[in-house]
Amino acid sequence: MKERSALKQILVTGGAGFIGSNLVLMLQKLYPKAWIVVLDDFRSGSFKNLAGFHGDVVATDVARLDWKTRFGREKFDAIFHEASITNTTEHDQRLQTHDNVEGFRRLLEFARPRKTPVVYASSAATYGIGGDAVNREDQPPRPANVYAFSKVILDNLAREYARRFPSWKISGVRYFNVFGPRESHKGATASMIYQLAQQIQAGKRPRVFKHGEQKRDFVYVKDAVEITLLALKASNGVYNAGSGCTRSFNDVIAALQSTLGTRLEAEYFDNPYPFYQPHTEADLTLSRKTLGYQPRFTLEEGIRDYHTSGFLGKG
Repeated sequence: MKERSALKQILVTGGAGFIGSNLVLMLQKLYPKAWIVVLDDFRSGSFKNLAGFHGDVVATDVARLDWKTRFGREKFDAIFHEASITNTTEHDQRLQTHDNVEGFRRLLEFARPRKTPVVYASSAATYGIGGDAVNREDQPPRPANVYAFSKVILDNLAREYARRFPSWKISGVRYFNVFGPRESHKGATASMIYQLAQQIQAGKRPRVFKHGEQKRDFVYVKDAVEITLLALKASNGVYNAGSGCTRSFNDVIAALQSTLGTRLEAEYFDNPYPFYQPHTEADLTLSRKTLGYQPRFTLEEGIRDYHTSGFLGKG
C-alpha cells in the first residue's frame, strides 16, 4: 500500500455496515491518533460490527440530516461515503432514489466549501445485464434495477462536481461481489458465499440457481477496503473494485466444501429474478495503473481467511 499522510479527523457514513465497518476498523488501525466519526442510521448496519471501535457514532439518516447544523464546525480530513440502501430487491423507486442520491448530494454540499476529499461507494450493478464481457469503467451504464440506477446517478453527480471544482478530489469505487467478515447482519442480502456456507454448515445441500455456472467477480472485503483507501489520493473518477477474475457458483461451492471439509451435492433451482447479473468481471487496468491496486486474495484464499477469522460460521 502506498505511503499515506496522517489523517486527524475522518467521517465514515454507513460505518456500521459490512464494508463500512471493515473500513472503519482498518482506518483506526492505520491512524490510531485520528478521531473517527461514524454516521449510520442502522437500517442495514449493526452495532456488533463496531466492536473495539474507539470513536464517535451519530445515529442518523444521511439523506435527511442537516449537515451544516450537525457538523458545520467540524474539519474532516477525509470523508468515506458507504451509506446506502443496499438491498437490491427493494423496488420502491422513490425510496431507493431519494435516500441514495439525496444523501450523497447533501454530503457533497457539506464537503464543498472546504473541498474535503470524498471517496464514495459505487457498484458493479451499474454495468447491468450483459454477456460475457469484461466490465470497464468507460462503458455506458445499463442499470437493471432501481438500486443500480441510483448508483449511476451518484456517479453522474460526482462527475459533475469534479468538473465544476477540478481541484477537489472525489473518487468512486465500483464494488463487485464483496464477501467477508461482518456481513452476517445482512441476512438474505449477505453474499452468496456467506449464505452457502451457512447451508453447508447446517448439513443442508447448497442451493444455487440452475446450473451454478453463473459467473461473478468475487472480491474479499480486505481487498475492497484496500482500494477504498487507495482511492482517497486518486485523481477524480470511478475505479473498479474487484478481483479481476470471474468464478462460477459451482467454484464457490467447491471452495467452501474444501475449506469446511464437506461433500454435499448441490441443489439447483430456477432463477426468479429477471434483473439478475449472470456475469460480472472487473477490468482492473485503470485501478492498477492509477491507484496501484493489486488484489491479494483469490476466491479460495478469501474463503479460507474468512473461515479462519471465525465470522463465516456466525449466523
